[in-house]
Amino acid sequence: MELNNVLREIISQFDFPEGLEECIPFGSGHINDTYRLTFATEAGTKHCILQMMNKRIFTKPVELMENVVGVTSWLKKKIQENGGDTERETLNVIPARDGQPYYVDSRGEYWRAYLFIEGATCFDRVEKEDDFYQSAVAFGRFQGLLADYPAETLHETIANFHNTVDRFAHFREALKADVCGRAASVQDEIRFVTDREALAHVLCDKQLSGELPLRVTHNDTKLNNIMIDDATGKAICVIDLDTVMPGLSVNDFGDSVRFGASTADEDERDLDKVSMDLGLYEVYVKGFTEGCSGALTKEELDMLPMGAILMTFECGMRFLTDYLEGDHYFKIHREGHNLDRCRTQFKLVADMEKKLPQMQAIVDRYR
Repeated sequence: MELNNVLREIISQFDFPEGLEECIPFGSGHINDTYRLTFATEAGTKHCILQMMNKRIFTKPVELMENVVGVTSWLKKKIQENGGDTERETLNVIPARDGQPYYVDSRGEYWRAYLFIEGATCFDRVEKEDDFYQSAVAFGRFQGLLADYPAETLHETIANFHNTVDRFAHFREALKADVCGRAASVQDEIRFVTDREALAHVLCDKQLSGELPLRVTHNDTKLNNIMIDDATGKAICVIDLDTVMPGLSVNDFGDSVRFGASTADEDERDLDKVSMDLGLYEVYVKGFTEGCSGALTKEELDMLPMGAILMTFECGMRFLTDYLEGDHYFKIHREGHNLDRCRTQFKLVADMEKKLPQMQAIVDRYR
């Protein structure tokens, strides 16, 4: 097995077993460089994950890893108390030989390592309702196990990530500057946002008043961040903890619904195809509340539908802001791509607003 000098250096600095047999690129992620290592040990074949953290995206890798270690250590303790399998139900950080949860290579790049979760798979697409349900249970369980974690001790590694008031202010600045001269052609979309200025304040104001508690939030609650057991088909572990920060539980819930309960792709041009599927919404509510096991407050439960609306509105506003600024943040694959994405999100928001009483009634059934 041929290893370049950089990989050889990095692997030698982690507390891996002896007997490295294979090192191959792994996974479908677009942010971090990831490898799967295979070791032949006396106890049998063992796999580990080695990953270079992308400093362009995650500019505070030390703080990020402090968050990861804090949360995974807490989860490990809770899982052990519940009689679970700590090697499969949470990520396990493998320390570097100096005891740190990362290694800085000779080029200044930050690396980390995890135990590989055997006998489980993550999926990029929802292929059946149970996949969506299982992701809901897993993210709900994540909330439940971390309900009494002191969220305020976590680092905010991406400032104002789901501060919708701040996002609205950024949109206003982009509109005023209009650096690409695009504002005149998107007046309907601009009006959609400005008509909902009060909406942007709802969750932020409730957090400031203490009505919504600060929680440990994942902030990337997609299906492909859940490991599904190959034998049972059950969700066993939440992965990709790079964006774990203090936040609101209803935002984690809402972002899942925004993406998973839509009847169309995020960039669908035919808006007649875009709506929020109440059946899939109910599937997610059922799984999420079951996973939380009573950890959410009454106000959090009341605000779950609003979390779905706000996360969809925020996402659409960000797409529109990027369009006004010249498409510098989100990758685009065609002219007007961000505008298509924005319109899809706004169509979803409008549909959710009409269905809000039904959405609330579904939550009431499972609270």
